[in-house]
Amino acid sequence: MLSNLSIRLLTIYVTLFITLVNGSGLFLYFYFFEDFGTRYFKLGFLLLLVFLNFIIVRYTLEEFVFRKIKIIYKIIREAKLSKKEKESVDYGANNFDEIREDVIEWAQNTQAELETLKSLETYRKNFVGNISHELKTPIFTIQGYLHTLLDGGIDDPDINIDYLKRAANNTSRLQNIVEDLETISRLESGKEIIDLRKFDIKALFQEVMDDIQHLANERHIKISFKEGADHAYNVSADREAIRQVIINLLVNSIKYGKENGNTKISLYNMENQILIEITDNGIGIDEKHLKHLFDRFYRVDTSRSRSIGGSGLGLSIVKHIIEAHHQTIHVRSTRGLGSTFGFTLDKVK
Repeated sequence: MLSNLSIRLLTIYVTLFITLVNGSGLFLYFYFFEDFGTRYFKLGFLLLLVFLNFIIVRYTLEEFVFRKIKIIYKIIREAKLSKKEKESVDYGANNFDEIREDVIEWAQNTQAELETLKSLETYRKNFVGNISHELKTPIFTIQGYLHTLLDGGIDDPDINIDYLKRAANNTSRLQNIVEDLETISRLESGKEIIDLRKFDIKALFQEVMDDIQHLANERHIKISFKEGADHAYNVSADREAIRQVIINLLVNSIKYGKENGNTKISLYNMENQILIEITDNGIGIDEKHLKHLFDRFYRVDTSRSRSIGGSGLGLSIVKHIIEAHHQTIHVRSTRGLGSTFGFTLDKVK
């Protein structure tokens, strides 16, 4: 019964008990000892009364309050500590301030973990839905073309070769999605080995620009280095991985840029690092989309994104490659004015 008392009832009972003890002691004092004994005896009697009060309060706190707090605290501590730490911890050495700080820290960490788990669960659900949709579209398209050919279209010279080519293009799209997913999986698991080497980042940009110049020509987009930010710098990174990053970002600037527009490449010296920025004057991106831009299969404009191709994983791969180099990537954009993607790499001499 007593072990299940509420704080209020416990307070009332302790108050009544102390009052009874003090009242009884004062009654004995005034009735029997007021005119009896030395003052040392009277002082001793009062000290005895104080000691009894102390014992009552201590027992109450130890038995009904602190013992239960320590049980809760022990559970929290055991959830936080390793097996070796659990064996060495002294739960009796902690005061209320330490317990309060530990409980607050545990509650904050637990809340953060819960929020992370909720975010991951939401991300997982979205990812499953997105990948199903991305795979379903080319599969259904291939099925449609093949069934048409099987139903007699194979004998129609006006459509047979055309439909086979379209089916082949969609199988290539499926292959790209699978390969990009494998790349992300390797990067996330740490199985993708980053081969750090010294190379000239400007020279790599020039190579990529030459390779994709035909794409830029189709949309009459000029790719060039920004004046004053076009110096050559040596960096330490995986050259082929960074080539993939540059290709993805430059091709995106072409796909979503304005015809007769410009894409500017800027290289900034930041002492130990080089800041690389790719800026276009294209359609831009609304602010609400920016935080999701590097998510797998996230598309700002679904209809346009699919019409110009791509697996929907390019920016996610870019982010994973840069993070595998222990660097950061960022984006800033204004709708109708254009976008700037920037990332850093370690500089070497």
